Amino acid sequence: MDKNKKYLNIYSELINGIENNKIKANTKLPSENELMKKYNVSRATIRNALELLERNGYIQKIKGKGSFVLDINKLKLPVSGLTSFKELNSCMNAKVKTIVKELDVVQADDYLANRLEIPYNQDVWKVIRVREINDKRIILDKDYFNRKYVDLLTKEICENSIYEYLENQLGLKISFAKKEITVKKATQEDKEYLELEDYEMVVVVRSYVYLEDISLFQYGESRHRPDKFKFVDFARRNKM
Repeated sequence: MDKNKKYLNIYSELINGIENNKIKANTKLPSENELMKKYNVSRATIRNALELLERNGYIQKIKGKGSFVLDINKLKLPVSGLTSFKELNSCMNAKVKTIVKELDVVQADDYLANRLEIPYNQDVWKVIRVREINDKRIILDKDYFNRKYVDLLTKEICENSIYEYLENQLGLKISFAKKEITVKKATQEDKEYLELEDYEMVVVVRSYVYLEDISLFQYGESRHRPDKFKFVDFARRNKM
């Protein structure tokens, strides 16, 4: 085997163990000496494999203590995509549940009127849902739909997929969204609905969602427990 490729094979084998839960999160990897003996390679080869694992977020090397496996059980949420939670579920190897906490028609106050670009007091659907993953409540979704475009919503629709209903039943063509991502101090509502444990902050994704004719029909706030998610995107450099 090419000596320059040995560390990549060790790296791949360790990743396989971590991703298949054979090597548990928060456990310590064998020492460099133990790995050298196991794979019959040099210290430099082992260090190359460990450095690559650390660079890609699989381990954390702590001076004087060793290499510890990080929790990779995070949901990959596309920043620039427009994907429903039900569609994300199909990619997750997890037990998931949507709990509808509130479903009502409300009159837009100044805050909602500004975000949905509608007149004050116009009717708006208010939907508050908690997303439970592996029996832990870790997402709070607060969505507001302009009733001009969405005349009817039911608890069953909200538990299943609102987008599936809008596209397949109402024939709406959902096109794109503008998103803002911030980190905010957890509110009392966050603490009530989410299992935040010791976390005092939440990651908030605000979305302004548009139809094909560029009509703004939805404003949403998705509030996430910060340790359970990583937001992913693809970027291509365009030289200015």
